[in-house]
Amino acid sequence: MQRYLIRRVLEIIPTIFILTLIVFFVIRLKGDPIAQLAPFDLNQEEIEMLRSAYGLDQPLHIQYWKFLSKLVVGDFGRSMRYHAPAMPIVLERIPATLELAFAALIFSLVISLPLGITSALKPNSLLDLVATTFSAIGRAMPSYWLGIMLILFLAVAYPIFPVSGRDKPGSIILPMVTLGLGLATTLTRIIRSSMLEVVRQDYITTARSKGLHDRVILIKHALRNALIPVITVFALQMAWLFSGVVIVETVFAWPGMGRLLVKAVQTRDMAVVQAGIFIAAMAVLIINLLTDVIYTVVDPRISYD
Repeated sequence: MQRYLIRRVLEIIPTIFILTLIVFFVIRLKGDPIAQLAPFDLNQEEIEMLRSAYGLDQPLHIQYWKFLSKLVVGDFGRSMRYHAPAMPIVLERIPATLELAFAALIFSLVISLPLGITSALKPNSLLDLVATTFSAIGRAMPSYWLGIMLILFLAVAYPIFPVSGRDKPGSIILPMVTLGLGLATTLTRIIRSSMLEVVRQDYITTARSKGLHDRVILIKHALRNALIPVITVFALQMAWLFSGVVIVETVFAWPGMGRLLVKAVQTRDMAVVQAGIFIAAMAVLIINLLTDVIYTVVDPRISYD
């Protein structure tokens, strides 16, 4: 296991290198950011001086080499919009994003676990029909559309919750539901399928024949063995969660990293975009690594030696 973890950590290095290479050149395909950020009253000479101050007058390969040399020490350059180092600006927004992401995860698990397990234990029942319908409808609704509908009905027509922001009581409810509902629909379907497969296995029949209580059979035998595919999908959905956060934070004006990245892309603030994508990519890579470790905890038969 130790050798596997070391190998996985070493694999992160070329992955990050390729990611930085793609992000660096794709961002610059949008054109010269100085032309958008510079005041209208600047003459050409002053624009060239500004471009030189940010190093944008140099060849791309020189710019990329300087970017990599600074990246090693955590320096992603200065934001053209905020006139400050880019990484602290991104790190300042991370707590709000993590708050929303964890709230959405808890919300999705509270819905999907009981609904998926119960529908699997009672197939073809009314509850099973509700669970499958919920999964189908939930997956068909785009998060931005759901967010707008929640705002219209629960913040405008019936002002129960705040429309936007983070500073008012209950501000997190609507974005949490918008983000967590899509994850809950997927997890409900996967939990139901996995539990249906497990409860039909011979060892579950044997456990029942021994007179074990249904709760013991469910928790100790069925649920634990059904968790492997659920954990896999959960890890994949974590990557989706980061992309969903960008949309939801924009719809609800939530002051997190996703909204910051949207504004940075619109204003061609390259340093902030590069720092934000780097943080998001590292989070996904770490989640994937932790998922492999969790596999061995849930199922001791799995070994990476």
